[in-house]
Amino acid sequence: MDRNMHLEEKTIESHTVYEGPIFTINHDTVELENGGRAIRDVLLHNGGVCVVPVTDNNEIYMVRQFRYPFGKATLEVPAGKLEAGEDHSDCGRRELLEETGCVCSEYTYLGEMYPTPAYNSEITHMYLARGLKYKEQHLDDGEFLDVVTVPFAEVVRMIMDGEIKDGKTQTAILKAARILDI
Repeated sequence: MDRNMHLEEKTIESHTVYEGPIFTINHDTVELENGGRAIRDVLLHNGGVCVVPVTDNNEIYMVRQFRYPFGKATLEVPAGKLEAGEDHSDCGRRELLEETGCVCSEYTYLGEMYPTPAYNSEITHMYLARGLKYKEQHLDDGEFLDVVTVPFAEVVRMIMDGEIKDGKTQTAILKAARILDI
């Protein structure tokens, strides 16, 4: 076996089967490292950003919003999707202001995560925001959410007890807890 082909797949054909305002879906045929072929359906997404806004009292501004696929409201950190070509740092600051009404004086990059790498190209960039100052919330048209303040330790407990199921929130909060030694 050619070592250059190990754990790689070569795209033979690619067809766009859906193109919408948030994502595109391609139906691809790939060649496997053993010469066989397989089908890959891939959701192409510009990516997103989430922000862990921590107050001076070690509380986190969280957002509760309805998530249609699950038919219920979830508790998450503020987040949003990247526009084509948008810088993820700028996007995070924009989403923090839009959803919570806050700006921050400290902004730390926590890295990136792949929410569902088996079929989705989305990369979520994560930030920690401190030194928060409230300005004014600017929700998008059709966006409805409640901002709640939860003690940092309580959010960690909720994650560990399975009460917070959102992957970006779990990852970003636990990374922030490690950095802040909470």
